Amino acid sequence: MFNRAYVEITNVCNLACSFCPGTRRPAGYMRPEDFRLLAEKLRGHTAYLYLHVMGEPLLHPQLEEILAIARQLDFRVCITTNGTLLPRRGHALAGVHKVSVSLHSFEGNDRAEGLEAYLSGVWDFCRRAAGEGTLCALRLWNIGGRDRRNGEVLDFLSRRLGGDVLLLPTDRRGNRRLAEHIFLEQAEKFDWPDPEAPESGTEFCHGLRQQLAVLWDGTVVPCCLDGDGRMALGNLYTSSVEEILASPRAAAIREGFSRRQPSEELCRRCGYAARF
Repeated sequence: MFNRAYVEITNVCNLACSFCPGTRRPAGYMRPEDFRLLAEKLRGHTAYLYLHVMGEPLLHPQLEEILAIARQLDFRVCITTNGTLLPRRGHALAGVHKVSVSLHSFEGNDRAEGLEAYLSGVWDFCRRAAGEGTLCALRLWNIGGRDRRNGEVLDFLSRRLGGDVLLLPTDRRGNRRLAEHIFLEQAEKFDWPDPEAPESGTEFCHGLRQQLAVLWDGTVVPCCLDGDGRMALGNLYTSSVEEILASPRAAAIREGFSRRQPSEELCRRCGYAARF
């Protein structure tokens, strides 16, 4: 059993953020009937589906159908979004287990109404969704730094809460509970895996141990950071999860991490995995 499986329902995004490397793969949307096929193959391997690798899932024109299929198959669904479409499409997320909003994505958002309107739309969605039992995580990078935008976000949250958000207690990961089912999650920026980058010192990763990812065309990769499908292990449309995990490349990846000697060049150049 994996803790989670990432299923990319689209790699299309409406923003262009500097921290996101994007993808050189053809743009596309997963059809609901194809999602059902893949999700049925993932049953028994995980209880959680994260509908994101690259792209903005709320852009998918058939998102409601996809979520209905996931519910029928008894998956708990988690969504990661930049938040810009929540005022217009947030109603489609009713019943979703968790919604994570990357507030730092505002840097790629040039909407005329500005940061205050963006944050108000996100906050109003979270209050409604949390009241219905959905976990809402507001993600913000480098809170301890001097980023002006981060300061504006924290000021907004403090005004909504009626007190300094940074005075709220943190858990062991540094996250803060803002309200029932609403959390502020903080982390430091990291370097995405890049075949041209120097080796990062990575020795271990949870890829193929706690997670795997399926791109919109069915390609299976070890983790959610392989946005270009460089470590393709097979295609879930034509193979089973068991067959893909039994492949020589998948076995080498698991064994390499067990020996603290990653078998893949891309893994050795991943800034995120270096933290493990």
